[in-house]
Amino acid sequence: MEKTVVELFAGVGGFRVGFNNISAFDKDGRALENGPFRFVWANQWEPSTIAQHAYDCYRMRFPNEPSSNVDIAKIDKASIPDHSILCGGFPCQDYSVAHTLSQAKGIEGKKGVLWWQINDILKAKKPAFVLLENVDRLLKSPAKQRGRDFGIMLRCLADLGYGMEWRVINAADYGHPQRRRRTFIFAFRNDTVYYKRFSKLAFSDIFEKEGIFAKCFPVNQISSSDISHINVKQGYSDLVEVSDKFHAAFCNSGFMINGGVHTVKLSPVTENPITLREIIQRDVDERYFLNDSQKAKFEFLRGSKKIARTDDNGFEYFYTEGAMSPYDELDLPARTMLTSEGTVNRSTHIIMDPDKGRLRFLTPVECERINQFPDNWTDTGMPLKRRYFMMGNALVTGIINKLSLIINLVLEDEP
Repeated sequence: MEKTVVELFAGVGGFRVGFNNISAFDKDGRALENGPFRFVWANQWEPSTIAQHAYDCYRMRFPNEPSSNVDIAKIDKASIPDHSILCGGFPCQDYSVAHTLSQAKGIEGKKGVLWWQINDILKAKKPAFVLLENVDRLLKSPAKQRGRDFGIMLRCLADLGYGMEWRVINAADYGHPQRRRRTFIFAFRNDTVYYKRFSKLAFSDIFEKEGIFAKCFPVNQISSSDISHINVKQGYSDLVEVSDKFHAAFCNSGFMINGGVHTVKLSPVTENPITLREIIQRDVDERYFLNDSQKAKFEFLRGSKKIARTDDNGFEYFYTEGAMSPYDELDLPARTMLTSEGTVNRSTHIIMDPDKGRLRFLTPVECERINQFPDNWTDTGMPLKRRYFMMGNALVTGIINKLSLIINLVLEDEP
């Protein structure tokens, strides 16, 4: 099978960096791709800003293939090039659906929810394989109907003729430099060789050694009695019934074949992670060091708190928050980076610079290394604040690279 890929919600190209093992770019800024995958189209559009810095970065690094800087909802899905793999990271939103008013049997999801754009592409293009990334809370959303949103996704995939496997992975557990927990989803069309082989495997073999995630990210042995079984088709006449009635306790790993879902809690066979000390820069510019005002603010933000507050109804309560370490330990991997990185914020990393013995922010290059991008990947003319934002939005590309090695073998077995 051709190793062609479409990247949705592409950002600055994290999936592509991982798939094609990109570690550098040439003097003209073009990425030097080392992998076997051919990216035939990408879409990146940021609705909240006029400047499209992520897309500009993507185009600088990948100038030769078609890409789009248009709202994906406005794109004719049939016009997207044919591809073997659809990939992308998308936000956890409200996936609920309802019957349309104008058509009793019509079903409509909320506007702006990006899952429905993925669903429409799967309907129109029917790629053989799908690789998606989302936050770990996807499995438990929404709070009032646990598991509903993930159940809707599973039912959509089942109705479209896909099986799938998922795993929540903490990148640092498997040797990467960030404690970032994300849900990864690998779906496969039911007429593929892979589906036919997968559907014949014993449940425990899928979880422990034969599933795509088990091959990349080893786990400890499980007991078959610990596996829970759910069905997203039986008892639900359509997607609206799933939306209205479905709830389930999904564990950090699972798979689905023909609507039957099997889920279990797995524990990783961990590797020593890359630490901050191994990736920090030396002789850092003075602008990254904290001034006295910033140090005082961080001391407050990272300290313990018990603050009296009053809600909208006049009810008085105490907001409490535990203390954090005054700065991040260099001999640990990074915490999860957020889009506020580089600002005076409780979640921001600050380190004690080993050369000057003073507190400072991480540099943009250090943030790129935490996500395993090439150095200066986002140095494309965007403001410093946006470079931090891009890495807060990105994924750990090393996770994708490990998966791509197995996906490459999977595609070679397909006619």
